Amino acid sequence: MQSSVTANSSNSPWRNPWVLGWIGLIVVVLGVNLTMVYLAVSTNPGLVSDDFYNRGQHYEQTLVSRLAKDPGWTMHTDLPDDLRPGEPATIRVVLVDKVGQPVTPDQVTFFAYRPSDKSRDFSVPMVAEAPGRYAAQVVFPLFGAWDGLVAVRQGEDEFTTGDAIIVTRPDRPGH
Repeated sequence: MQSSVTANSSNSPWRNPWVLGWIGLIVVVLGVNLTMVYLAVSTNPGLVSDDFYNRGQHYEQTLVSRLAKDPGWTMHTDLPDDLRPGEPATIRVVLVDKVGQPVTPDQVTFFAYRPSDKSRDFSVPMVAEAPGRYAAQVVFPLFGAWDGLVAVRQGEDEFTTGDAIIVTRPDRPGH
């Protein structure tokens, strides 16, 4: 009687479909994760401030000094209801002081920021239509969400007000 213990290659764990399935699943998950990390690093369109550290260092100081200089103006922005890409629209802002009298600052500027693509950001100087009322003709190049900011400069001080802006698709009716 011959006793031989031979290793049967069909019992190898590398031939088991469950083991191969789990290994395949792990390889796919790692591949997808590495692809997502690569895309996040190489195509990041987020809003980035080049001097974020310096701004953060002086944030509290800036906030306190800004509150001390606040003139108490009321700024109301008038945005059209139906903004569409490629079509001119008029953005207006009304500025009044604490007692309701029109304010005549040195400069008023409208800034449009595209949260998903900072290369599309733009600014337009606003012109006086009447005492305390300023307007700017703007053309948004893309539909979607925008952040609008009106900056009012008086001497060395700047005061701002912001709004969320939705530019509707050309093929859809306004909201």
